[in-house]
Amino acid sequence: MSHTPHELAEEFPDKVELMSQLKQSDAHFARLADEYHEINRQVHRAETNVEPMEELAEVTLRKKRAALKDEIWSILSKA
Repeated sequence: MSHTPHELAEEFPDKVELMSQLKQSDAHFARLADEYHEINRQVHRAETNVEPMEELAEVTLRKKRAALKDEIWSILSKA
């Protein structure tokens, strides 16, 4: 399988251990991380034409991914 860009460990390399801890101890954070991961995979599959989609749908997914990343960063920066 090809490398998927924008993985959380790639986005926040200095927070990998904290993310791992939060996934175990914080159900809300774990859900956000899982949702981010799934949307990121969908965007990657669309960008690489594995599962093409309409441009508007792809843009919507990218916006949702960005919003999730912002929320995840907010939690990480306060922890």
